Amino acid sequence: MSCDSKLDIKESQIINKTVKPIIQTTINKEIDFKLSDKNVMEFFLEYNKYNKENKVRIYTDFGNIEIELFKETKFHRSNFIYLTKKNYFKDTQFYRVINNFVIQAGNSDNRKISQKRKKIGRYLLPNDLDKGYSHERGMVSMPSSLIDNPYKMASPFEFFIVQSKSGAHHLDGNYTVFGKVTSGMDTVDKIASAATDNLDWPLQNIYIKRVEIIE
Repeated sequence: MSCDSKLDIKESQIINKTVKPIIQTTINKEIDFKLSDKNVMEFFLEYNKYNKENKVRIYTDFGNIEIELFKETKFHRSNFIYLTKKNYFKDTQFYRVINNFVIQAGNSDNRKISQKRKKIGRYLLPNDLDKGYSHERGMVSMPSSLIDNPYKMASPFEFFIVQSKSGAHHLDGNYTVFGKVTSGMDTVDKIASAATDNLDWPLQNIYIKRVEIIE
């Protein structure tokens, strides 16, 4: 599915079924559907039934990273697949890089990225902290929103990969681990070693060229 406003049949059916009182639509009709805190849980519960993909490949100038998304963390897996199909991650950046800790991606100082977010919607994801996963090296997790957030709701457009060999277990219970790197930890290490400014932003921008679903 492209990143424009045309919906594929499955997505249109889900919207019809889950948020019809909010937005009236027909299959393949162009609409301005946006996710929000009011409809996100219902939408992704339904989306999870019809979109089972859980393996993706991230392309960067440093190499590729392959990730398996955990089916147990259904909101986060579905959200990542949804954003991938929307082509959201293209030209986003690894904007927070801390060697021997994490690399964090999914944001950018480019206005086009903020415009993409506006088109997709403004929402947070419920946490999935009790699935038995820990912040081991290579695990993929989602940061919490910076707003007042007592329930540790996740910021849906961003993610981080644990690079530290000893893991980052002090993060357990605060952030949802929703995937793991299956190939490309050498790429993660290369990105982690990049020079940064005092805000941990790489001195040379590190872009995600694209993310594609491989299974």
